[in-house]
Amino acid sequence: MTTSPESSGGATQSHKPACPTAEMGRWPASWEQEMQSTVNYLWHTDDLLGQGATASVYKARNKGGSRQKVLVMEYCASGSLMSVLEGPENAFGLPEDEFLVVLRCVVAGMNHLRENGIVHRDIKPGNIMRLVGEEGQSIYKLTDFGAARELDDDEKFVSVYGTEEYLHPAMYERAVLRKPQQKAFGVAVDLWSIGVTLYHAATGSLPFVPFGGPRRNKEIMYRITTEKPSGAIAGTQRLENGPLEWSYTLPITCQLSMGLQSQLVPILANILEVEQAKCWGFDQFFAETSDILQRVVVHVFSLPQAVMHHVYIHAHNTIAIFLEAVYKQTNVAPQHQEYLFEGHLCVLEPSLSAQHIAHTTASSPLTLFSMVSETPKGLAFRDPALDIPKFVPKVDLQADYNTAKGVLGAGYQALRLAQALLAGQELMLRGLHWFVEILQATCRRTLEVTRMALLFLSSSLGTERFSNMAGVTEIQELKRAAELRSKLRTLAEVLSRCSHNITETKMTLSNLSSELMKNRDQVHEDRSIQQIQCCLDKMYLIYKQFKKSRMRPGLGYNEEQIHKLDKVNFSHLAKRLLQVFQEERVQKYQASLVTHGKRMRVVHETRNHLRLVGCSVAACNTEAQGAQESLSKILDWLSHQLLQDRTKGAQASPPPTAPYPSPALKDLVLHMQELCKEMKVLASDLQDNNRVIEGLSRVPSAPDI
Repeated sequence: MTTSPESSGGATQSHKPACPTAEMGRWPASWEQEMQSTVNYLWHTDDLLGQGATASVYKARNKGGSRQKVLVMEYCASGSLMSVLEGPENAFGLPEDEFLVVLRCVVAGMNHLRENGIVHRDIKPGNIMRLVGEEGQSIYKLTDFGAARELDDDEKFVSVYGTEEYLHPAMYERAVLRKPQQKAFGVAVDLWSIGVTLYHAATGSLPFVPFGGPRRNKEIMYRITTEKPSGAIAGTQRLENGPLEWSYTLPITCQLSMGLQSQLVPILANILEVEQAKCWGFDQFFAETSDILQRVVVHVFSLPQAVMHHVYIHAHNTIAIFLEAVYKQTNVAPQHQEYLFEGHLCVLEPSLSAQHIAHTTASSPLTLFSMVSETPKGLAFRDPALDIPKFVPKVDLQADYNTAKGVLGAGYQALRLAQALLAGQELMLRGLHWFVEILQATCRRTLEVTRMALLFLSSSLGTERFSNMAGVTEIQELKRAAELRSKLRTLAEVLSRCSHNITETKMTLSNLSSELMKNRDQVHEDRSIQQIQCCLDKMYLIYKQFKKSRMRPGLGYNEEQIHKLDKVNFSHLAKRLLQVFQEERVQKYQASLVTHGKRMRVVHETRNHLRLVGCSVAACNTEAQGAQESLSKILDWLSHQLLQDRTKGAQASPPPTAPYPSPALKDLVLHMQELCKEMKVLASDLQDNNRVIEGLSRVPSAPDI
């Protein structure tokens, strides 16, 4: 193509002049000695875009006088994946969302290369450039195809190229160790480099590290990669001449959730294989990575464990598959899982599609209850203080920069952990508060049913109409009626005690609810995150100065004194940061876990008590219903008998004596008829009560904790 006066040459394109006076043909005097030029291009040495093994790339301007063809490449203003990983905030790897973006982009790029029969041969974070999209999202692109060549799946090549930390061991042996061998290499060498790159992006570190670093002891580096056991994804040598240690999982400092790690680790293990027979091919790699990228994440906070889980499932899966996935992470069996979402009971029908699960976020997850009691374990983490290096006493600009970078990285890790601990504390309090509210609602409904039953029993037992039969108790049916009346009185006493117990339980839950609300207010008022962030901001300014100073050959006396003072201030800020982290976050979080465990036990006991009371109320209602039905039949029979006797008495001559010494037959018959009607109404009401109680038992209850 032909460049225009406004276009830039070299490897990048810029739409702005290199300095404010460039368009007028003038440069600041201080820049003159630092300007470089060729026949067609002009650039400033400060405009370095990147450096590689064979060249440096600068942002340049075309002088506009030539019509020769040039190669114009897309300008990636946000650097490379390597520059992202070198940022102190990513010292322990990328956040989960950003890692998934990297994975998606790398897989798409490699898929495109394979479709076109190209092997890259130098995949590494430095050759994966980052762009920022229109909506602020990251976009990563594979670049630097200087070593690429066309190669089908079954073809081999013998030339070696690449960066040694990311080289396949067979290529490393020849290119780095210079050992003569006639091995031919296939497209699988790119898979090894992808594995190292993904591990680096996930953890912030290389997977294979001999003592002193990969480039200090190349023989040990080769041993680690070739002696690695099958399934291991990392190997380190912690001591000089020490043993090799293997890891089959990602480190605890990694920011990726266990849900994603469980999907990623098998992929890393199968592409970081030296033996070609064991190593996956690209087809399987694409299939497995695509499977991850097509899944959706459901955020689940386990209240009994006080741990957040990320559950990766396909949208077309059933809820039964989701429940099994939760079981794998929490060890809570599907039949023991119960959920709340935003304070409401969430019934998950196993046969339905997972698309019916509510959309969750880290701040708005599904809250999981378990019917199995356990002690809350909380978030597991490594103390950032263990990863903080120490400054050397003397002024060493490069060493001081490296130390400041390491300390700052540990500081950012402390900030992330503090945020996670605070969020976990809030979720514990919020979830338990929701659970208490559900138990309070259960109390209110059970109490309403109990009082309703008492009301009808009291109205029946309090009538004086039974006294009208005091003189006829010698009749067997009347004796039975008296026994049933006594039974109803006993049931009324049981229900009265249940009502009292429920009222006390309701008061206990009300007090606990008030405590939880008070604690939530305290969490919202916590300022530890802001204090840690303030320390980090000040430390970052010093770090930036150290980064700038390391490029200089030395410092003047005054600058050196300032540098020493900056080291002291930096160390003090780091100490203050760790103090806030430990005293304001870790200790409070651990105390909250203990309190949470005690409260969960109280709630567990309360729930069991409510279940027992509910069962007692239901049993009383059932017995009362039976007694009322029996009593109603007796009263029906007695009423019928009295009517017959009254009819006979009216037709016959007056008897010498009355058959019953009780009140007049007319009043007794009326009393019997009215009492019979009331008994039928009461029996019907008791049936309604039982249906309410049965309905309560069918509602998904909160779990045993």
